[in-house]
Amino acid sequence: MTTLDPATGRPLADSAIQRVLFICPRVHVYQIPPLTSNKGFSAGTWTAPPRPTAQMIFTARLRIIETSLSNQIKTDIVLEDPKTGDLFAACPYTSPAVVEQANDSSRFFAIRVVGEGGMKATLGMGFEERPDAFDFSITLSEARKLLGLDPASGHAQPQHLSRKTVEEPKKDFSLKEGQSIHVEIGGRGRRQQQSTSASNDDGSALFSIRPPPPPASANDFALPSLAPPPSAAHVKAASKSPSPARQQSQHHSHQNAQDLGFDDGEFGEFQ
Repeated sequence: MTTLDPATGRPLADSAIQRVLFICPRVHVYQIPPLTSNKGFSAGTWTAPPRPTAQMIFTARLRIIETSLSNQIKTDIVLEDPKTGDLFAACPYTSPAVVEQANDSSRFFAIRVVGEGGMKATLGMGFEERPDAFDFSITLSEARKLLGLDPASGHAQPQHLSRKTVEEPKKDFSLKEGQSIHVEIGGRGRRQQQSTSASNDDGSALFSIRPPPPPASANDFALPSLAPPPSAAHVKAASKSPSPARQQSQHHSHQNAQDLGFDDGEFGEFQ
């Protein structure tokens, strides 16, 4: 099947690839008055009774078609007969200005179509449902990013202009006959001097440190000698013989009060 250009109806190359980005089965096309101010188009008067300023001329099927060739990409908005599919009008999407949304409605747009011979005309277009109009705007936003028409997309130039890359001529850096390469290794002697000075500094640093104190002798850590424990016989003999303190306590226990210097009292109260 031969691929046709959606804007002109002419056959394209066999390598061309087309895909439909958006489709709406019913949109109303109006013949609108020319723009009289820089505020944009106002769709409120297009269909306002009793004297609308616009005239509906056709009910079309709307499609947004992307065509990819070998070195370029383009996007077209086409209005077709919903029954036969014949082309009614085409709007090549080459600039965001070719489609303007009405400033008082989200369902109406003004599009600039191109006819045979390059003749241009601005038509009004209205969607019956708001979701369809919203999807139409989103599709155009994505197309602007792909075509490089959106400054926020980061493209320096539109992609549809050209995708060819310019190849730089290759340079021959091989050695010719009789040529040689001389490589100088700089700083080699400097490294040796630095290493020698570093070793000298290390040696002087080692001799500048005070020597550690001598180790302590064995006499410094000698513990005092302890007497051996008493034998069992000595302990037994000591237990049998009373000690001087015990003898003194026994002697005091056999003394009476008079021997200790106490009397019976004047009235004999200590008897």
